[in-house]
Amino acid sequence: MLAANIAYCLSQKADVTLADCDVEEPNVHLFFPSVHVDSPVCVANPEIDREACTLCGKCADFCRYGALVVMQDKVFFNSSLCHSCGGCMLVCPERAISEKPRAIGAVEVRTPSPTLRIITGRLNEGEVAVPFIISSVKTSFESDETVIIDGPPGIACPVIETLRGADACILVTEPTPFGLHDLILAADVAEKLGIPASVVINKSDGRDEDIVAFCDERGIPLLLRIPYSREWARLHGEGDLIARHSVEWQENFLRVFDAAVHLGGGGK
Repeated sequence: MLAANIAYCLSQKADVTLADCDVEEPNVHLFFPSVHVDSPVCVANPEIDREACTLCGKCADFCRYGALVVMQDKVFFNSSLCHSCGGCMLVCPERAISEKPRAIGAVEVRTPSPTLRIITGRLNEGEVAVPFIISSVKTSFESDETVIIDGPPGIACPVIETLRGADACILVTEPTPFGLHDLILAADVAEKLGIPASVVINKSDGRDEDIVAFCDERGIPLLLRIPYSREWARLHGEGDLIARHSVEWQENFLRVFDAAVHLGGGGK
């Protein structure tokens, strides 16, 4: 919601790219219906030449993720565990391993207006290699001047890959014990990565004391409080944006963006 509103406001006066890196459940595109062009995202998986393979086991010994298991009469490969590093191919003394591409998802590009570009990463069902899709999304906007990224929740590998290289991040939280718990973890990750962080409180019900206290204690700027509004929830559920209906909130979202840019030193 925040990323979509900020990008919409910015697009009214300048070019902007909005990237959806929540690739397991992308939804930013729902707020900007338009046609899209797909580019498949593939990873390299090992392919074993059974005639050349001597079952020496060096490939399995090398793989730290257990993707290869040497059995009595063959090498078993688990694609879900493979990190596509290519090491098994390099250590094979018989050169019995080659690589073949396997599609795990796609990057979708939309242009709903002349000043707005939407890039969506989408992971295929049943796949687990989320960082590969996120990396492909980020490659798609490398040359763009202004980029807003909608990232996944949590603090696991997808979040790390999304944050890597960012100039600043906005941590969206809610005034609940769970919201504060997750905010603390996310703020720690941003600090470890050296990325300046700020906070926006969503669904604010006027009882934000714990969130405010944490921000004050850590010196993290609190940029905005978005009220707990049934009307805004309805707009959002219908695929609409607050900024399309309120000039006041257009200004609020633009102030959040300006503050984040200042926090990041004026970068992308």
